[in-house]
This record gives sequence, structure tokens and C-alpha cells, in this order.
Amino acid sequence: MLARLAAVRSRSPAESPFFIAALGVLMSFGPMGTDMYLPGMPAIGRELHAAQDEVQWTLSAFFLGFGVGQLLWGALSDRFGRRIPVATGILLYAVGCVGCSLTVDVGHLAAWRFVQAVGACAGPVLVRAMIRDVFERDRAASVLSMMMLVMGAAPIIAPLIGGQILIWANWRWIFGAQAAFGLIAMLALASLPETHPETRRTSLRPMVLAESYRKLLTDRRYLGYALGSSFLYAGMFAFISGSPFVYIELFGVRPENYGFLFGLNIVGMIIVNTLNSRAVMRFGSDVMLRIGVWLSAASGILLVTCVLAGWGGLWGLVGCLFLFMSLTGFCFANSMAGALQSFPQMAGTASALAGMLQFSSGAVSGWMVGLMADGTALPMAGVIGGGALVGLALNLWLVRPVRRRRLPAG
Repeated sequence: MLARLAAVRSRSPAESPFFIAALGVLMSFGPMGTDMYLPGMPAIGRELHAAQDEVQWTLSAFFLGFGVGQLLWGALSDRFGRRIPVATGILLYAVGCVGCSLTVDVGHLAAWRFVQAVGACAGPVLVRAMIRDVFERDRAASVLSMMMLVMGAAPIIAPLIGGQILIWANWRWIFGAQAAFGLIAMLALASLPETHPETRRTSLRPMVLAESYRKLLTDRRYLGYALGSSFLYAGMFAFISGSPFVYIELFGVRPENYGFLFGLNIVGMIIVNTLNSRAVMRFGSDVMLRIGVWLSAASGILLVTCVLAGWGGLWGLVGCLFLFMSLTGFCFANSMAGALQSFPQMAGTASALAGMLQFSSGAVSGWMVGLMADGTALPMAGVIGGGALVGLALNLWLVRPVRRRRLPAG
């Protein structure tokens, strides 16, 4: 088996049939760390005697750790390569899983969720850097979309696993299942080559890091891609944070069936990512991103209108959320490819800063949904719609689409 893994690593990543599949597993830490325990959030509140907003702190703590931790792993990966930091992150994630399973109050659960997230984020942030190491811009956007198809099963499977665990055991066993996923991720990492050569590695000296972040934070287009996508992420995480309570407590959906409604959105995202992976090679990532942010903003407005008017009850809400979540498939891969395009020498740092902005906005949006909780779906819908509109405004202001040159015929 070791010889086979060595043979896989020796091949060019672009040629390896396992490359995108393995990256998809590592990219799945986000949904596996959040979506699997969503059906158990009401049960966690009851056992730990915590209110809805206090339980949602545990989700916000995960988002915050997932965002802040990326700055650490991005800098380390630009200095030491991609594989060693990912392996270290997976081990830290496993420690966090054990801590979550043994906690006795919601405060300590939130703290262990933060630790778990700091380790888990090493996978996704360095996957994006690996793709930038190997592929150029539009091809990178296409590969990111294809990879999301590979890891698209995680947000469907994770809440279903969590719901089924709750039938036979309590919510603590969900974190045991998350730890088992860490073992699978470690095996996937073993099949990957190192994509960041020593000749392109950067220093960890504070002045060098400060200069890298200065370049990123003063680049207009980088900010347009990174900040614009972060507000769309805020909408997505508002759905993740609010939907367990809206579906299970407001509309009476059984916890074991929550995963099916959640999974509908992921099916939509898979379909749109498939379309994007093909269209981006023809029209370019900037054009597809502009289309995506316009459509996402329109779907956010429709969602708020639907909730205010009470159209369709549960299924009206499910339909509007399906539309919004699906259309983000035109946004995330294209915005990340654009953000990384101009910084190949520090792709890890650029990926980390963009990821930090995205997940920090997710932490804030989850906190806002819990803070405004009033027993209706309006707080969740309002945060989603508001985030989509701000994302559109930032894209129009900061990102000017680049016209693709057509090669002369013949």
C-alpha cells in the first residue's frame, strides 16, 4: 500500500485521477464539522440547559475558529509546504472532537468547537493553495467547481448521519463520527504530493508576513473577490445556523428528516457547480461571478418577501432557500480563483485571508441570527438577503470583469 501511495504522489497532480478526489475529502472538513451536528442542536440545548442563542454560540465558535485558524495555516504552508501543516491540523481537529464529546456545559462545548475548527480549517485553506500551485486561473476555477462536486456529498451525508445517530444514541456520538472522518482525511492526504516547491517558499518573519498582508489588503480586486464572497458566505451560514430551529421547532420537522431538507440545497449547489465548471472555460470566471452575484441577490430578496408574506409555508421557505443556496455555486469557486490569481508566490496566505474573512462573516451572521431569534424565520431570511445585497454591491464596486481575448480563427 505504501508503494502504491508513493506511485500516486510521484505523478503530476494534473494527471492523477486521485488528486481532485483527495482534495475533495480535505475540503469537506467544513460541512462535516458543521452539518453533522445540526440535527442535534435542539437536543444539545435541552441536555445542557441552554437557550437557542447559547447553542448557536457553538456554531459561531466553530466559524470563528475556522476563519482565524486559516491565517496560521496559510503562513505555515507558504514556509513549510502544504502537506505537513494539513497533517498537523487533522490531529488538532481530532483532539477537539474528543473534547466536544466529553463536555458538560455549553461554554466548554463552544471552546472545544473552536479548537476543533482551528485544526479542521487547515484542509480547505491549503486545498485552495494546492489548486493554485498546479493550475492557472480559469482552469483553477473549473477545478474548484469540479472538486466541489466531489465533496458535495459531505453536506448531504453529514446531517443524515447526525440524524441517524440521534435515533440510536445521544448527540455526543456525533463527535465520535467526526473524529472517524479525520482518519479518512489523513489517508487521503497520504496520497497527495507536495505541490509547493522549496524554491517558492517564503519567510515567517513578522515583517515579511506584514508586507504580504499589506499587499493583499490594498489590492482592489482581491478585496472585491474576498469581501464580496464573505457576505455571500454570511448568508449561507445564516441558513446553516438558523435552519435547525426553523425546520425542527417552528415547522415540526423530525430531526432524522432534517438532513433530507438540508440535502436538497446541496443537490442544487452540485448542479450549478457542474454548469459553472463548463461555462467558466468559455466565458471566464469574472463573467460567471457577476452573473452569480446578481442572481443570488435576487433570490435573497425573494426569500425575504416570501417569509414576510407567508407564501407556501414550509415548502415556500424550502424553495426560496434552495434557489439561494444553489446560485452560490456560481460565486464561491470563481471568487476564490480570482482572489488567488495575482499572488502565486503566496497563494497560501491569500487563500487564508480570504477564508478568514468568509468564516468570520459566518460567525457574525450565526450570532446575529441567534441574537434576533423571535420564533420566526425572518431573522435567518433577513441576514441572508442582506448579505447577498452587500455581496453584489462590493462586486460592482471593486471587481471590473476582464474581457477575454479571442484567438484569431485558423
